[in-house]
Amino acid sequence: MRLTRMSMAFRFCTLSSISPRLHSASAVLYRQMSTDAKSVADRLSSSGFIRSQGLIGGKWTDAYDGKTIEVCNPATGEVITNVSCMGGKETNDAIESAHNAFVSWSKLTAAERSKYLRKWFDLIMAHKEELGQLMTLEQGKPLREAIGEVSYGASFIEFYAEEAKRVYGDIIPATLPDRRLFVLKQPIGVVGAITPWNFPLAMITRKVAPALACGCTVVIKPSELTPLTALAAAELSIQAGIPPGAVNVVMGNAIDIGDALVASPKVRKITFTGSTNVGKKLMAGAAGTVKKVSLELGGNAPCIIFDDADLDVALKGTLATKFRNSGQTCVCANRVLVQEGIFDKFANAFSKAVESMKVGDGFGEGVSNQIILLLIFHAGPSD
Repeated sequence: MRLTRMSMAFRFCTLSSISPRLHSASAVLYRQMSTDAKSVADRLSSSGFIRSQGLIGGKWTDAYDGKTIEVCNPATGEVITNVSCMGGKETNDAIESAHNAFVSWSKLTAAERSKYLRKWFDLIMAHKEELGQLMTLEQGKPLREAIGEVSYGASFIEFYAEEAKRVYGDIIPATLPDRRLFVLKQPIGVVGAITPWNFPLAMITRKVAPALACGCTVVIKPSELTPLTALAAAELSIQAGIPPGAVNVVMGNAIDIGDALVASPKVRKITFTGSTNVGKKLMAGAAGTVKKVSLELGGNAPCIIFDDADLDVALKGTLATKFRNSGQTCVCANRVLVQEGIFDKFANAFSKAVESMKVGDGFGEGVSNQIILLLIFHAGPSD
């Protein structure tokens, strides 16, 4: 990220030059091992909250070839567990399962589907501490922020549990006296949902809840970096009584899974949050079977500070928009443009604020950022 003095004489100034202390401490912090993280992982594992298999047709399933991939704690590098590394065959079976479940799930009344979703919401909220801890383990965000995401993610389920009962049609004035025109809204079918690592729960519930509410069934492909939260949420959907096959989860070989989802004529919609390049490939692949596509891609978010800005407000806003989730969101500022007259004051205040941030294990007290630690350590100072 750059602080930039432009137009009316804005200038470039790298974040690495503003806050060198983050870089000098990164290697030391990277080697620190968190006993809290270890104890949390052991407790979640012993309670059965950590799942390592995919979910196909209501059954927990290993990869057919037995392959697994490691899921690591980004703060320590320690392996949390090994999960099934699935591919095209498993995905096709998940699609078939979702397709079969669609027949019965889509015929339920909206009120009935709403009850299942409400129960799922209640279970997630009842286990928000465990889900938050699991998210911090695999994704790295501070525990408080992770628990906040659980509530945020659950809110989508709550919202669509209510909206499920309000899927209205339309009556259209006819042009001929002996005609009646009306619109009925019906579920489209199987939905393939591909989600990123930065919001392991919220990006899933944001896609899955409306799909289920409408009567669709889903095949979820979470990031291979953060599959554990998705699997835990899927387990809670089973406990909520959502029928087998309505929710399926496959993870592992992203290319093979994605290819299977876009190629299958039984998948009628693709929803994806991620990079623009991958989104273009999914859109091109979906064209072959004329799927509906919903894409949330990339992001280009400048933060602009003018001379007449309230410095305190501008500082708080910039810190929030840049460092939320350690800067790993689609709406985080990727550059800051500061007008000449306020540049020095803002740069000094921003520098002090960044240096006061605590980077480390997400279970540590007062930690505000974690994943940026590994990005700095591996990639070096950014320009």
